[in-house]
Amino acid sequence: MRMVDIIIKKKSGYELSPEEISFFIKGYTKGEIPDYQVSALMMAIFFKGMSDKETLALTMEMADSGDHLDLSAIKGIKVDKHSTGGVGDKTSLSLTPIVAACGVPVAKMSGRGLGHTGGTIDKLESFDGFNVSISEKEFIDNVNSIGISLMAQTADLAPADKKLYALRDVTGTVDNMSLIASSIMSKKLAAGADAIVLDVKTGSGAFMKTLEDSRALAKAMVDIGNGAGRKTVALITDMDQPLGNTVGNAIEVREAIDTLNGKGPSDFTELVYTLAKKMLILGGKAVNDDEALGMIKSVISSGKALDKLAAFVEAQGGNKDQVYDPSLLKVSDKTTFLKADESGFIDRITCDKVGVSCMMLGGGRASKEDTIDLSVGIELLKKKGDEVAKGDNLAVIHYNDENKLSSAMDELKSAYHISSEKPEETVLIKEMIG
Repeated sequence: MRMVDIIIKKKSGYELSPEEISFFIKGYTKGEIPDYQVSALMMAIFFKGMSDKETLALTMEMADSGDHLDLSAIKGIKVDKHSTGGVGDKTSLSLTPIVAACGVPVAKMSGRGLGHTGGTIDKLESFDGFNVSISEKEFIDNVNSIGISLMAQTADLAPADKKLYALRDVTGTVDNMSLIASSIMSKKLAAGADAIVLDVKTGSGAFMKTLEDSRALAKAMVDIGNGAGRKTVALITDMDQPLGNTVGNAIEVREAIDTLNGKGPSDFTELVYTLAKKMLILGGKAVNDDEALGMIKSVISSGKALDKLAAFVEAQGGNKDQVYDPSLLKVSDKTTFLKADESGFIDRITCDKVGVSCMMLGGGRASKEDTIDLSVGIELLKKKGDEVAKGDNLAVIHYNDENKLSSAMDELKSAYHISSEKPEETVLIKEMIG
């Protein structure tokens, strides 16, 4: 078998066999096939596409290119959750303790954020002493004893995906549906969960800007998950404005804790509860949404979900006192306000501009080497549909560096659009697939 023949076959629009896909993934991972040939194949795939069969084969080969996390020692059905990312998306911080408190074990691998704010790991490191560098044994033991644990994704998990993504990034072949879906799902499959719930964002702050593209990505990932023998469900959710009222790191952790106390923003609470219902059903703890919702409300009102977060934080070296008193989390007390220039209704908030503003303050990474300031962030006092008068406060900016503040304020100001008419109400949960 020759790589050049595989390139020509795909360039001509033919379906690659599982053997051909295995040949190029194994050869590229081992360094036996050069970048220039794989670049040519990626471009051929970009223009000619891949069938469902090809996409599944590609995903399985990438998942098998490195280690698989063996979760067989964990009792119960393990359900993982993945979000395609957005602004203010602190969902895992509230979702996982709720699900664990309801009896579904959560064994989650996460990465650091690159972009607007930190990832789940960065946000959790807002707790003093929190440690994600734990052994696989500690990881599994914590899930069995507490019901929840989180560790950093290892370099040996789907290494073919890491190599392919780096190549796609510099050859203009990132935005192909099959390649995106296989990249995400290869890591999820290698992480060992029995079932997967996907939160696919759509809108200005999402990777997929249109509902059509988000639907196509959700369907592709659900097909891969089910094809690999994992029960998989996807929700398509709104990201045309930031999720909840906070954007940052420690400030988002505070909001996640508020939600576990039953006091979170309505949109964020709706999303967390909806995802939790699906995880409880897939985890075999509930037969329908109503039963699952009853369980969720019970662990919130009893404080069991909050206690689960505290136990999880303490088990991984963090300060659990900060769970029970989130004012102890370090959020910068240097603040200023963004004020409305005119009266009317908030017509829209350009989501990615809010994220960029937070990154300008130091709350995110432009490159992997950047250090995040976990204490900065933005609190949105007004959101889409709210009525404002000229001079009203729209947002609070928590900052540390005066030199970064002006440009961040300008970016945030440009995100707000005020109209004389009240806009239509946003539908948060657009669709469910699977």
